[in-house]
Amino acid sequence: MIDLGLTRNIGIAAHVDAGKTTLTERMLYYAGASHKIGEVHEGAAHMDYMAEEQRHGITITAAVTRLPWRDHLIQLIDTPGHVDFTIEVERSMRVLDGCVIVLDGVRGVEPQTETVWRQRTRFQLPALFFINKLDRPGADFGRALATIRARLNAEPIAVTAPSPETDGSVIHLIDQTRLRFAGERGEQVQVMPCDAVTWERLRPWRENLLLAAAEMDEALAELVLTEQEPDPETVWAALGKATLAGKICPAFAGSALRNQGVQPVLDGVVRLLPAPTERPPSLAHRPDGNEEWVAMEVSGPLAALAFKVQLWEGRRHVFARIYRGVLKPGDEVAIPGPNGTVRLERAARLFEVDANHKARIEIATAGQIVLLAGLRWATTGDTLCSPGHPLWLERIEAREPVLGLAIEPQSSADEDKLLEALDKLQQEDPTLRVEEDPETGQRVLRGMGELHLQIASERLKREFGVSLRVGQPDVVTRETIGQAAESQYLFHRVIEQPDGKKLELKAGARVRVEPLARGTGVRIEAASHVHPDGVELHPPQQEAVTNGVEDALTSGPATGASLQDVAVRVLEIELFSALSSPSAVRIAVTEATRKALMQAGGLVMRPIMATEVVVPEGEVGTVLGDLQSRHAVIRETATLGGMTIIHCDCALDRLLGYITDLRGMTHGRGQFTMTFDRFDVV
Repeated sequence: MIDLGLTRNIGIAAHVDAGKTTLTERMLYYAGASHKIGEVHEGAAHMDYMAEEQRHGITITAAVTRLPWRDHLIQLIDTPGHVDFTIEVERSMRVLDGCVIVLDGVRGVEPQTETVWRQRTRFQLPALFFINKLDRPGADFGRALATIRARLNAEPIAVTAPSPETDGSVIHLIDQTRLRFAGERGEQVQVMPCDAVTWERLRPWRENLLLAAAEMDEALAELVLTEQEPDPETVWAALGKATLAGKICPAFAGSALRNQGVQPVLDGVVRLLPAPTERPPSLAHRPDGNEEWVAMEVSGPLAALAFKVQLWEGRRHVFARIYRGVLKPGDEVAIPGPNGTVRLERAARLFEVDANHKARIEIATAGQIVLLAGLRWATTGDTLCSPGHPLWLERIEAREPVLGLAIEPQSSADEDKLLEALDKLQQEDPTLRVEEDPETGQRVLRGMGELHLQIASERLKREFGVSLRVGQPDVVTRETIGQAAESQYLFHRVIEQPDGKKLELKAGARVRVEPLARGTGVRIEAASHVHPDGVELHPPQQEAVTNGVEDALTSGPATGASLQDVAVRVLEIELFSALSSPSAVRIAVTEATRKALMQAGGLVMRPIMATEVVVPEGEVGTVLGDLQSRHAVIRETATLGGMTIIHCDCALDRLLGYITDLRGMTHGRGQFTMTFDRFDVV
């Protein structure tokens, strides 16, 4: 059984190409968990084991590994940086205790960094920053920290800083030493005193660090105010408290590719990020409606969260984080459903994981991240608990897909194989959806972006042997309404039944619809006494009212897309004694709502992407003109190291294939990233 006090569950997260996987490879090598450093650009990274990851040179799926460091066990998840695979970051953050955010030393905070930061904030994870690529021209450690303050509203405190001599060494601001990274792969850390001239230049960083630490320790504050030198261990302890409280984010300097500054980050992980027992308890809900706090402890009934499903050697496996109790092979686990049902399954085998390698274990305890085999029904976000103590933990939210691709097998003989493969992909990735287009009858694969759908198509061919024919990308739309409207409908029908008897149904409804602000969602209002005479609707009729409104909102008046940012108020229900069954009420409400929506007028909303375009200064005019022709709304521009950064909002359908046009306009030097922001009328 592992010692929870000496365990750290952390994730590495960042914008695409900031160097997450490169940093992870060095961590594994220096900790002795791997015998060579695998380079991303050579397609040999230990953590990027999928063929598609090696081919594209990016991380696609979050990979789990373990490494020892200074008598501690670090369980680490390397996450993707590309926005199309943001579900991998979301579900990883949900089960971690802390994270390391990697920044490019030239560009600082980038768009996907902000997305990752919001995900971290949602789960209140303590965080460290690693300012990477400080060997590149234009890199600026101080400016990178300034972008953290400006764009993330966080307080970065430097623990190591790059040497002003630009010799690859870093200055440790707590120990007041210079660290050089020698040996063939930077594995030898040479500690030497910092010379007076360098120390004087870095004194402001040191003072900032001590002031931040002093806020958490009165004795340390007294030493700092009287300008006495505090003990390094006292500073570390105070910084750890401030990090766990979320007041600061310690920052480290280096270049992972050049093997510089990585070992101090590992020291920071074990000294500053929390053990599982130092995190606050998790809130769980009981079937009886009560709440329960789940503390990270070995004793007590099992509580675990399934955060990822993965096909491993053709078999279904589930990644789970254990929050309480103990799990052994063969144990029966309960999976409570949202409607009060409880499904029982048996965890046949347990494994610890290192990227794409697994090793059987005989027991798993609170604080561990493990792989389970034998669970046929558990999906992302399900709670695994003791059958005698059912509860469910907070689920993992998956974003709605924004792009679709019509697909069909090259051969009709592959139809069943394609359906089976698509089902498995959807189990692995909740942001992939397969739908049937009601107008064309085509099968549409929906995802988070062009790269997401491309990778899914490649996996279908490589893993499942299904060759596809694909259509042009099709952007998902939503609808809202242009104005408020009110309508009523009287439903009256006589149905002849098989036994010759006649069934009469009759009910009336009056409904008002109103538009809401963007991003508000759908609001349904219906009192329990909407009958004009003040008669109370019984519970099945109340449920029928809500269901009737929801039926109408699945199809908008303009294109048939589902509606959002709409308020629906059921003003009146007219009942005709026994003739007004729940089904009659439901139909009346549905039709009244549809009539009101038609009168209000449907407006088509398209996915709007928050976009960042980086181009050489000399090409700014051309690129801005092209963006305006795409009806992009330019938010701001900034110049950084000879490159101009353009922030804008643009509809997704006008950005399909944009990277090709951008490279043509900038002679291959331009790049852009986009993140889904909202659905809006263009």
